[in-house]
Amino acid sequence: MDAQNISIAVGADSVSGLLLRPSNARALYLSAHGAGAGMTHKAMESNAQGLAKRGIATLRYQFLYMEKGSKRPDPPKLAHAVVRAAASEAARLAPDLPLFAGGRSFGGRMTSQAQAEEPLPGVRGLIFLGFPLHPAGKPGTERAEHLTRVKIPMLFVSGDRDALAEIGHLRHGHALIVGHDQHAAALPLFVELRNELTFLRSVHVRSLHLAVSAA
Repeated sequence: MDAQNISIAVGADSVSGLLLRPSNARALYLSAHGAGAGMTHKAMESNAQGLAKRGIATLRYQFLYMEKGSKRPDPPKLAHAVVRAAASEAARLAPDLPLFAGGRSFGGRMTSQAQAEEPLPGVRGLIFLGFPLHPAGKPGTERAEHLTRVKIPMLFVSGDRDALAEIGHLRHGHALIVGHDQHAAALPLFVELRNELTFLRSVHVRSLHLAVSAA
């Protein structure tokens, strides 16, 4: 199935996007790429195609630095602006579909930070494919603190050998969010992929499919 090329305005700039909508779509997943590879990365493509087969549309998009060919990620404020613009465009392109947002690593974290600052328009839940909880070799939960301000459901999919999210610290971060949030509907879910690396594409597709189907 071929994706539709789109352009997303971000202030005076714009970024590219890829909309893949199967004829039987029942939800749309707004998917941001990781820090080192853009929206056409084979894992991003595999996730999109796998979800399309299960009736879930995807909108992938570039951050500005990736659009311009730079290797240095945008500062958070600029990345948040891109996430917000992409969410608005997703809601415009598919107003009939429930909207979920997130992505891989850096993209997922920028999405959650944007949501924590101000709710993204129309987004019902966040889904993270390998949340970068801490720098490699420096475990901690400081990067999860903003998640206590996210008041919509969240799903974390992570492998137990992910150097950026050691399972013990990810469980602790998850517990901090649960302990802070008294709204049952917004409690996060945590899926641990045992003996697997974070970016296991087939499991990610099944987890996303189950999450969207249950929403």
